[in-house]
Amino acid sequence: MIIAILSDIHANYQALQAVLADIDNHGRVETIYTLGDNIGYGPQPEEVVRALRARRARCVLGNHELALRSAAYFRRLNFVVQHSLELTRTLMSPDSLAFSAALPAFRIEQGCRFVHGCPPESITLYLHNPSATRLERLFAAYPEHYCFYGHTHAFGRHVSDGLTCWSEPVEIGRSRLNDRWRYINNVGSVGQPRDHKNNMAKYGLFDTSDHSLEIRALPYDVEKTVALLKKLGFHGTNASRLL
Repeated sequence: MIIAILSDIHANYQALQAVLADIDNHGRVETIYTLGDNIGYGPQPEEVVRALRARRARCVLGNHELALRSAAYFRRLNFVVQHSLELTRTLMSPDSLAFSAALPAFRIEQGCRFVHGCPPESITLYLHNPSATRLERLFAAYPEHYCFYGHTHAFGRHVSDGLTCWSEPVEIGRSRLNDRWRYINNVGSVGQPRDHKNNMAKYGLFDTSDHSLEIRALPYDVEKTVALLKKLGFHGTNASRLL
């Protein structure tokens, strides 16, 4: 079975459209998973949520969705994020807001764990350059061989062979994972990549039969998204991060 893994779409409908078209062209993807932050920062949250629901995507809660339902967490965020989420609320229907706020913190399906921030179930913790000791603790906290996470908007791969843990670089393209080892993978961001490679929309295709993972990068109409951000009054940072 081939599953598509999308993360951090951030209401960038133009980027999502490019990814969904690529999934359709592939022709063998059976299920779409999103790793949180479908909304926030971007200008078209309603369109993104509707498109994902139409595809019956299996979504988990991101910290931007968390801020929709938790006033305490919203107050912890910086001004730019708060301003973006305030605008986001005005652009979403009550039904889409309720759907987004009710997403689960994590999913365990297809023999994989899906979470936004950090396994086993954190929505808000970042997994940046973890030490071997931290990785040992994380791998010991849950049983699945394959975990996929987001939040950092950048690629990541952390590995355990049962004796040692390490991190390794991730490149765009296809790689085969060792089915005797365990992995924590970040496939990058659809809507606001911060991987220092290019500004294309990133997502992953995971084959559960041969344990291969392909990172794909797709061009999309960045200028249209930027124009919508400016028109709707989003902070300039939201646009500059896309260019």
